[in-house]
Amino acid sequence: MIELRNVSKIYNIGGEEVRALNNAGLTVNQGEFVSLIGPSGSGKSTMMNIIGCLDVVDEGEYFLDDQSISHYSQRELAYIRNHKIGFIFQSFNLLSKLTAEANVELPLIYQRLSSRQRKERVMEAMERVGLTERRKHKPTELSGGQQQRVAIARALVTKPALLLADEPTGNLDSQTGSEILQLFRELHDSGNTIVLITHDGDIAKQADRQVQILDGRTREVAR
Repeated sequence: MIELRNVSKIYNIGGEEVRALNNAGLTVNQGEFVSLIGPSGSGKSTMMNIIGCLDVVDEGEYFLDDQSISHYSQRELAYIRNHKIGFIFQSFNLLSKLTAEANVELPLIYQRLSSRQRKERVMEAMERVGLTERRKHKPTELSGGQQQRVAIARALVTKPALLLADEPTGNLDSQTGSEILQLFRELHDSGNTIVLITHDGDIAKQADRQVQILDGRTREVAR
């Protein structure tokens, strides 16, 4: 599904060239659960942005579903973000004035689905994360774990090919974090492809495969 070939991302900081990614590679097959692990400054956030089509490579190629998208236009990248990738962030990124179900519905409005289709998809997504009874509550009326479940439902509602999770348990206590990781395992068991970005080795071990990133380079971690 995903193949990054000799990918580099270069920034110019204070007149000096900095390679956030340096000939990095990554392959993720359909249905896999892969963790990308590295410390702060390792390049994992840059890698996430490229996988998620939030940024583009300076060197190398990015293939998604066997199509090279390294030179796609911003419009084409936006289409991929809205239709093929479900994002889950550490900070939840929920709109505080909207109910849980309204937050989940937002991506479908951008896709211009009918009201009936949106309602069906939202209910299905809320059921998958176990929050049907809390769908009318606003984020401030939900616990951190419940807010992250809303965020996961929002990622699922477009039925994306890939779930991309960036430190999804970073703002949660250990018990709630374990529950969210269990939800990821259930989603993976039901067929979802997941890439989880983390700095935590214990969390990374929850995935089927671990890829370490350090100084902009990647390597497979032996099990």
